[in-house]
Amino acid sequence: MGLVRRPAALPETMERHQVAIYLAAVAAGAGLGLSMPSWQSSLELAINPAIAGLLYVTFLQVPTATLGKSLRDSRFMAVLLAVNFVVVPIVVGVLFTLLPDEPAIRIGVLLVLLCPCVDYVIVFSGLAGGAGHRLLAATPILLLAQMALLPVYLTIFMGTEIADIVEPEPFVVAFIVLIAVPLAAAWSTQAAARSIPQMDRFRAGVSTLMVPLVVLVLVVVVASQMATLGDHARDIVELIPVYVVFLAVMAGLGLLIARRAGLDLPARRAIAFSGATRNSLVVLPLALALPAGFEVAGAVVVTQTVVEVLGMVALVAIIPRITR
Repeated sequence: MGLVRRPAALPETMERHQVAIYLAAVAAGAGLGLSMPSWQSSLELAINPAIAGLLYVTFLQVPTATLGKSLRDSRFMAVLLAVNFVVVPIVVGVLFTLLPDEPAIRIGVLLVLLCPCVDYVIVFSGLAGGAGHRLLAATPILLLAQMALLPVYLTIFMGTEIADIVEPEPFVVAFIVLIAVPLAAAWSTQAAARSIPQMDRFRAGVSTLMVPLVVLVLVVVVASQMATLGDHARDIVELIPVYVVFLAVMAGLGLLIARRAGLDLPARRAIAFSGATRNSLVVLPLALALPAGFEVAGAVVVTQTVVEVLGMVALVAIIPRITR
């Protein structure tokens, strides 16, 4: 008698088809935003809770012991930090000269390109055979580093005028709401799960929600900015080549630098994805917190999200073919 194949569970099915699901989420968000422009304010209010939930689930998959292990993975961590916080600013500096002479657009581009991704980069890296688990372990470090360095980079690129535009409060709020609280909640859940069976089952169940939460965030983020994007379509279209060039250049440089550093193949692929993938979902609240007259910054960030998701699909196919 042949074995009866058990149907795959829903979380497994979603993980297997997550690339298509993410593309559908972007399309759904665009459709919702275009058909319901009056929902923009409500959707923007949902961004922070949705992102905080996503980061909670992300942090929940990073055991506290893994954080110490990632710090001991010194060569990988050194290359990861160098690519994201030394090489990326240099590339952004070159591309910065190509941007429109509009402060709101320039700030939006800087916000999104200077911050490495900490969520779906793990997914796309893994699909291409990259060491996604090593990126996952480095997530808290990448988040803390970018929040500390972003104000410095903005001052370098924009000069002292940035102090008159960007208030420190949004950075503090973003750090507390999007990083400190989810991280503390995740590690508290892990601690409780070690001694309380019900909490361990809760942790296991919540950990299956990564794909649905990424979908929720993509839909909310894209939908909330479609009206603004339409109002500044000409300026936004000019940014698409900049984002494409950044993605291609950083993927190539990431592979090259990681190879020169002697990293193994999965690590090289992970570095390439980390250098090319940006933290648009987390920095969007910072863009939306800018003062009146800078509304286009949010649409600038979301445009990068759309370009990036499409680019990640391409890189998942290309990088395994060019790295052996």
